Amino acid sequence: MSFIVTKHQNTPYLARTLRFPADLYQQLKDTAAEHHTSVSSLVVQCCEFALQNMEEPSHSKSSS
Repeated sequence: MSFIVTKHQNTPYLARTLRFPADLYQQLKDTAAEHHTSVSSLVVQCCEFALQNMEEPSHSKSSS
């Protein structure tokens, strides 16, 4: 499955402070600019994509 950046809907947001490594933030800024969207919208889309495509860890239980 591929990640496609879209223009995000006007959805109510909660203000939160997040810290990013400088190089990651620059990549986010560049990508958002290329797709004519905001960094906030891009981060939301990245998080939604990651959560929707997250695989459950396999818990192998050995019987005793």
